[in-house]
Amino acid sequence: MIRREELIKIGQFNKPHGVRGELSLTFTDDVFDRAESPYIVCCIDNIFVPFFIEEYRFKTDTTALVKLVDVENDNDARAFANLEVFYPKRYYIENEEEETPDDYFIGYTINDITHGVLGEVVAIDDSTINVLFVVETPDKEELLIPVQETFVCAIDEEKRIIHMDLPDGLIEI
Repeated sequence: MIRREELIKIGQFNKPHGVRGELSLTFTDDVFDRAESPYIVCCIDNIFVPFFIEEYRFKTDTTALVKLVDVENDNDARAFANLEVFYPKRYYIENEEEETPDDYFIGYTINDITHGVLGEVVAIDDSTINVLFVVETPDKEELLIPVQETFVCAIDEEKRIIHMDLPDGLIEI
């Protein structure tokens, strides 16, 4: 079973393109062109389902036309319209020119050097210029923590922990 914390959101399918079952994909990361994953993932009825790419071609800098295996016509393709598209983290290869997407850290634990374990990153709030980790505490409360490189002491990829040194008072806000 594929879990959300194993994935990075890379874009969203738009509408079908033509009659052969191609889909328009608006992407925020062209990782599928740089890495070797055998599949992409969509969330259907709250279940993450893998789909194999038969072929794709870039239409613009942010849009690709994607043909999925066993999606043979525009009728089949309509089921994918407006679905978010994810990529497995284990196949992710960072482009040296780009930063790691914030979405990469969903499922990581935040550990502050003063307060200890604060909770797990369950979402990223990028609705404002200040991007925030949405952290669910052990008692199911929600904390918003700024995604600031200056606050990060270390990242343990293996244990999935972000060690932070947060300013005094930030947790109480």
